[in-house]
Amino acid sequence: MSEATPAVERPRTGRLGVFSWSLYDWANSPFTTVVTTFIIANYFSEAVAANNTVGAAQWGFMQGAAALAIALLSPVLGAIADRSGRRKPWLAFFTVVMIVGSAALWWATPKSGPPGSVGEVDIVLWASAIGVIGFEVAIVFYNAMLPGLVDESRIGRISGWAWGLGYAGGLACLVILLFVFVMPETAPFGLDKSTAEHVRIAGPFVAIWTAVFCLPIFLFTPDTRGTGVPAGRAVREGLAELWNTIVTIRQHRSIVRFLLARLFYIDGLNTIFAVGAIYAGAEFGMKTQDVIIFGILLNVTAGLGAFAFGWIDDRIGAKPTILIALVGVLTFGIPMLVIESSLWFYILGGAIGLFFGPAQSASRSLMARLVPPGKENEMFGLYAFSGKSTAFLGPWMFALVTTFAGHRWGMASVMPFLVVGALILLTVNTRKVDPDTVL
Repeated sequence: MSEATPAVERPRTGRLGVFSWSLYDWANSPFTTVVTTFIIANYFSEAVAANNTVGAAQWGFMQGAAALAIALLSPVLGAIADRSGRRKPWLAFFTVVMIVGSAALWWATPKSGPPGSVGEVDIVLWASAIGVIGFEVAIVFYNAMLPGLVDESRIGRISGWAWGLGYAGGLACLVILLFVFVMPETAPFGLDKSTAEHVRIAGPFVAIWTAVFCLPIFLFTPDTRGTGVPAGRAVREGLAELWNTIVTIRQHRSIVRFLLARLFYIDGLNTIFAVGAIYAGAEFGMKTQDVIIFGILLNVTAGLGAFAFGWIDDRIGAKPTILIALVGVLTFGIPMLVIESSLWFYILGGAIGLFFGPAQSASRSLMARLVPPGKENEMFGLYAFSGKSTAFLGPWMFALVTTFAGHRWGMASVMPFLVVGALILLTVNTRKVDPDTVL
């Protein structure tokens, strides 16, 4: 068993620091909006892969493999970071990884031969996987900063506002890409539409967007002070501390139950979001322009939901907020499995967006309230682990069922994840009974 984690002094965070932290959501969210959901995912399925079905399966397997890597990396790196005390260097490194993966999508040329031929499949899958890993591991250290920013009574709204900013950033990025690059008859800057350069530019555009708007968090949001522990010792002690946490995890039973619940429902939510564009293209014949418009609608409603439910989170609690959101997603998501009209797809999809953001934002705020002081990186590493340890199940389930039964049954296979997660969440006790142990 390792010695106790050194106490880390938390600098006081002013409004500029809090806003700069929130702005990181604005900076990085276009990656998930543009790359993994609405533009590159649809472009890959429609224009790079052999056909829609093969593309959906390949994309699902890629997401699952990336999730497995994230599950293995996150708690280990989080524990090591807790020993060193710093978060920004880790956040910066994995943000750069995400930027590199996104920029590399420029070389993802489409297929140009007869039906059944393929484009640069490997480039899309590898670049997207690298970007996803960078994005998700960076979020571990970003989320770990939240408990030290404000007092507990304001955590819900700060998390909600940041999540809302994220959806607004994704929305702004989609609007620019749609009206500046995709829709004009002649693409700007000499981009060649015959080789899909007006679509492929989305990757480098997101990379530049993230690089510019992530700067404030590094300039104005204070980091926790370093512990002075040398790197080698930090690795050894961090791994020992992680093992000790795993062995003694029963001391944090509410956290364990919450993470188990989140393991299921976040897998369902992320899968729906990740394959939504592919589903829209395959079942409703939506092209890239239509999918972007749907993405704009979804980001508007999701951003509004995240902002509004941030206040609700602080008023009634994160757990009820998550449950309300999951019921909302199921209420409007199940009818989407049987409708034939693209108009109804827009209507129901927009309604789902109102609940999508709150489910994720309130999850972050609930974890921030439950995490023991001094273990933020490690516990948010486990938080990422709970979201990714079985995150391959949703995409792979969708991929397998889609391959043998079609896209609608593939999407239907994801819904039970939300139900199981909600049922487990009902058993979570969110009261802290002493400063060190959550029962």
